[in-house]
Amino acid sequence: MSKVQKIVVGVDGSESSLTALRWALGEARLRETEVELIHTWSLTPMVDPMGFASYVPIEELGVAAKQIVDEVMKKVEEFVGKVKVTTRIARGPAAATLLEAAKDAQLLVVGRRGHGGFMGLLLGSVAEQVAHHAPCPVVIVSHEESK
Repeated sequence: MSKVQKIVVGVDGSESSLTALRWALGEARLRETEVELIHTWSLTPMVDPMGFASYVPIEELGVAAKQIVDEVMKKVEEFVGKVKVTTRIARGPAAATLLEAAKDAQLLVVGRRGHGGFMGLLLGSVAEQVAHHAPCPVVIVSHEESK
């Protein structure tokens, strides 16, 4: 029996990533497959004007990542239906983690832009990297802010 290929979706809690997750759930229902939701985090030092670096304890970052995933799942629970959703929280670069997970996926889904980067960019860095390097088809879902 062959393994069911999944749809991988990257989520950072932004509206764009929530729209991407909703799209992935709908597509998973059509394909009768499962969804793997991936959220990543990394340790970034903060430097204040005096030049002192401060760090948030790693445990707090892991807890915050879990809270983001829990909040995301609550926001999309009405879209889940019978789709099997697995969640994974990983430490490290988002694009690299998504590309690795996509090696055995039917599809990789991301939002056009997440929380990071510059607001004027058409594509965020993660969307651009996965579009260029994914081992499977990629869907980049746009989320237009309501005016």
